[in-house]
Amino acid sequence: MPANTSAPPVKKKGRRARLLVLVLVLLLVAGIGYGSYWSVSTVRASFPQTTGSLQLKGLSGPVQVMRDAQGVPQIYADTPQDLFRAQGYVQAQDRFYEMDVRRHFTEGKLSEMFGASQVSNDAFIRTLGWQQVAQQEWDTQLSASTKSYLLAYTAGVNAYLAGHHGSALSVEYAVLGLKNNYQPQPWTPVDSIAWLKAMAWDLRGNMQDEIDRALMTSRLTTAQIQQLYPSYPYDRNSPIIQGGSVTDDGQKFVPPSGTGSSGGTSTDSTPPAGTQTALEQTSGQLAQLADTVNKLPALLGPSGSGIGSNSWVVSGRYTTTGKPLLANDPHLAPQMPSLWYQMGLHCRTVSAACPYDVTGYTFSGMPGVVIGHNQDISWGMTNLGADVTDLYLEKVTPTTYLYDGRQIPFTTREETIDVAGGKPRTITVRTTNNGPLVSDYSDQLADVGKTAPVGDSAPDRAGGYAVALKWTALTPGKTMDAVFEIDRATDFQQFRDAARDFDVPSQNLIYADTKGHIGYQAPGQIPIRPKGDDGTYPAPGWDPAYTWTGRSIPFSAMPWEEDPKQGYIVTANQPVVGKDYPYLITNDWEYGTRSQRINDLIASKLQGGGKISMDDMQSMQMDDSSEIAQLLVPYLLKANVTDPYVREAQQLLQGWDYNQDGDSAAAAYFNAVWRNLLKLAFGNKMPKELRPQGQCLRVPPANNSGPVDNLNGTQALVTECGTADPTDAQPDGGDRWFEVVRNILPDANNAWWNMSTINTATPTPLGTTSTPTGTASNNRDKLLLQAMHDARYELTSKLGKDIDTWSWSRLHQMTLRNQTLGTDGPDIVKWLLDRGPWDLAGGEEAVDATGWNAASGYDVTWVPSMRMVVNLADFDKSRWINLTGASGHAYDAHYSDQTKLWAEGKLLPWAFSPSAVGSATKDTLTLKP
Repeated sequence: MPANTSAPPVKKKGRRARLLVLVLVLLLVAGIGYGSYWSVSTVRASFPQTTGSLQLKGLSGPVQVMRDAQGVPQIYADTPQDLFRAQGYVQAQDRFYEMDVRRHFTEGKLSEMFGASQVSNDAFIRTLGWQQVAQQEWDTQLSASTKSYLLAYTAGVNAYLAGHHGSALSVEYAVLGLKNNYQPQPWTPVDSIAWLKAMAWDLRGNMQDEIDRALMTSRLTTAQIQQLYPSYPYDRNSPIIQGGSVTDDGQKFVPPSGTGSSGGTSTDSTPPAGTQTALEQTSGQLAQLADTVNKLPALLGPSGSGIGSNSWVVSGRYTTTGKPLLANDPHLAPQMPSLWYQMGLHCRTVSAACPYDVTGYTFSGMPGVVIGHNQDISWGMTNLGADVTDLYLEKVTPTTYLYDGRQIPFTTREETIDVAGGKPRTITVRTTNNGPLVSDYSDQLADVGKTAPVGDSAPDRAGGYAVALKWTALTPGKTMDAVFEIDRATDFQQFRDAARDFDVPSQNLIYADTKGHIGYQAPGQIPIRPKGDDGTYPAPGWDPAYTWTGRSIPFSAMPWEEDPKQGYIVTANQPVVGKDYPYLITNDWEYGTRSQRINDLIASKLQGGGKISMDDMQSMQMDDSSEIAQLLVPYLLKANVTDPYVREAQQLLQGWDYNQDGDSAAAAYFNAVWRNLLKLAFGNKMPKELRPQGQCLRVPPANNSGPVDNLNGTQALVTECGTADPTDAQPDGGDRWFEVVRNILPDANNAWWNMSTINTATPTPLGTTSTPTGTASNNRDKLLLQAMHDARYELTSKLGKDIDTWSWSRLHQMTLRNQTLGTDGPDIVKWLLDRGPWDLAGGEEAVDATGWNAASGYDVTWVPSMRMVVNLADFDKSRWINLTGASGHAYDAHYSDQTKLWAEGKLLPWAFSPSAVGSATKDTLTLKP
C-alpha cells in the first residue's frame, strides 16, 4: 500500500461551523448547568502559540520549534538542558491537561480534581505507593545527567504554567474551575518518573490470569483449568529467538544450583499446597480484587491484561533498500488524545556535550523519546509479558501477619486523600514482606478467610485472610536512565548497555542500525521464584517456601541476539525463547497468532529471492486475516443447517478468504458465530465469581469518624459501590481461546461442547463424553448449529434482515473518548470532547489488531496506537502515523487530524534531516532566553 505523501487540507469552513455549534452548546451548558457565559474565546484560549518568539527563562541560547502540517514539533537547541526544557514547554502547550490527569492518577490524587467518585481509586493507588517509589528513584537511583534533564523538563513545564491559567491551559479546566475551583500545582521531576509506574502497572503481566485460575477452582477441576490454559504450541508458532544467544559469550546460560529455575513453559500447575480450601472459600474476595483493578482508570488499556504489540525488523540483505527496515505498532486502548506524542529532539551539533539527534514517539509528561530512531539506530518495543507480580494470601490480625510461624508487625503509613467539594479521607496502608495489602480497601476482600480455614487444617485466625501484592515495580529502578541512554546509543553494544537499566516494564526491544545490523534484547527485572512456585496461583504468604528469592534473572542470562541467520526478527508477545531456557519468565504468553502470521508473511515475500520494500512493511501492518476463521469455517460449512434464514448467512462463508475487511459481510457473520460459540461452550460454565461485579471499595467516611475497624485498627470503612457490568462471564476471544478450541475441535464429543451443562453446577468431568440429545457425534455439531443460529438473529437485530447490507465495519467501530471528563462526564461533555465512531477493518489477534472483547460486543477495545516503518537507508523516507493528533485541545486543528489516515492504513512522511524538516515546516516558534 503506497504511503500518503501529502497532508490533508484543513477544512476551515467545517471547523468554523463546528465552532459555531460549539458556541451554542456551550451557551446552553452555561445557562442550564453553570450560569456562566462561554464563547469561542474560551475554547481557543488554550491553543498554543506556534509562530513568532517567546521568552523561556533558563535557556542558555535560542531554541527553534518547527512544526509540520500536522503540528508535530521538531526542536533544535545547542545543549541537552535547553532541548529538554523546550520539550517540557512544548508538551505543556499541547497536552498539559492530559499530563495533569496522569500525574493525579499516579499520585492517587484524582479526588482533588474530580471529587468523591475517585476516592476508591485513590485509596488503591496510595496503597500501591507509586509516588513513594518514584521519589526513591529520584533520591537514590538516577544519574546526575538524567536528573539535570528531568529538572530542565520540569522547568519548561512550569514556565508554561506560570503564564497560563484556567481555560488558557485547556477547556477542561474551565469546566473544573466552574465545579470546584481546581488549580493545577507545579510540575515536579517525580511526576515524570511516576508515569513509568503507571506503564509498568498496565503491562504487569499475568495477575488477571492468576486471579482467574484461582476463581475457577471453585467449579472446575485442575485438569479442566489446565485445558483452558493450554501449553504454548512451539511446534507451530516460533519463539522470538530461534537459536541466538542468551549470554554475553553466545552460550546457553546454565543457572547456579539452588536458583529455583523451572523452564517457564509448562502450564501443568496446581494451587500451592495448603491453599486449595482457602481459594475455594475466598473466590468472591478475589473476584472483587479483579473488579477493583479493572475499574481503575486504564491509561494504556482495559484491565492491563492482553496488551499486545507488533514489531519486526528485516536485514538489509532481504530489503529493496539494501539496509534494514523496522516496523512497530503497539496495541493500546483507543483514547483521546493518543497516548503517544510525536516529536523530534535535535542538538544542532551532535557531540559528547550534546549527543541527541532523535525523533519518534514520546509520552507527554516525560522527557526523551520512547520509540523511534536517532542518527545511527532505530528501535521498537512490544510487551514481553514477564510475570513480575504475585498475589499472596496472608493470615492477619489487626496489627500483625503470620510468617514462618511468627507474628510480624505490619509496616504502616497513613495517607490523607483530599476531596474536591468534600472532606478529606484518611487511610492506613499496611505492608507485609510480600508487599502492601491490596485487600484493605475492598469491602469483600477485607472479609477474606473470616469463615474459611487456613489451608486444610489450621483454625481461622481472628483477623482472617488478607491479600498482598508482590511486584517488581515497587522496587526503585533506573528505567528513566535507560530512556536517555537508548536515545543517544550509536551501536548495538551501547543499545544493550542501555537495556541493562530498563528495569520495568519488561519489553521486547528490537534494533537496527545504519551499518546494517539488526538485533533483539530482552530487558527487565524478572524475579527468580523458589522451586515449585510458577506464579500461576496465589501463594501462601505465611510459608517461606513461596517467598521470592530476592534475586532477578541476571542480565547476562536475558535472551538477546544480533544478526540472526534467518535475516529477520519478529516480536508479537510470543515466547522469547524455547522450552529449554532455564529460568521462568512467565507461563502466560500470548499464543503466537500474530507473530507467526508476520513470520509467514515475511517468508512468503522472500520466496524465490524476493525482497521486502517499505510498501510491503506497511501492507503487512494492515493484514487482517483471521486464524480462527481458517480453523473453524470448514466445520461451519459442513453443518447441516435446515433453517433457511440461517442457511442464507452460512452461505456468506462459502469462498470467503478469511480477511476481515471493513466491507465484509462474511467477517461480520463469522465473528458473531465465534462470539456465540464461546458463550455456549465456555462462558456459561464459568464460576459465577468470574462474572463482572459492581465495584465495591472500602474507604474512610467523609468525616473520618466511626468505630474502630477490626482489620486495620482505624475507623471503620464505608462501602462505595459502582455499577455492575451486565456482560456475561464468557471468554474475551483472544488467541488463548483459539488454542483451546483448536485442541477440542476434532473431538466431537468433548465435554466442553455439551450444552446440557449450561447453568448447572459443573461441566462433565474432563475425559468423559455426554450426549444430551441425538447421537454422540452431535455434541459439537449441535453447539455449532446453535451458535450459527444465535449469530444470525443477533446480526439481524444489529444490522438488519437483509444480509446484503451487512458489513464488519458497521459492527466493529472505534470511538475515541477524551480522558476522564470525556469518559465519565455528562453526555454533553462527551459530545464536546469525544470523537467518532470510525468503522474499522481488522480484528482480534489479526496483525491489524483492532481488538474486541467477545464478552461485551464488537466495539473496538484495542488498536495499533501508532504505526511506524523506519528506513535505515534513508531516514527521510521513513513513515509514521499517530492515532489522533499532536494536540490535546478539543477543536484544535490537530486534535484528531491523523485519525482518518490512520483508519485507512495510511502513513505520513517522517522528516528527519534538517533539510527535510525545513521543507516540511509550516510554523516556526523561537524560544529565547
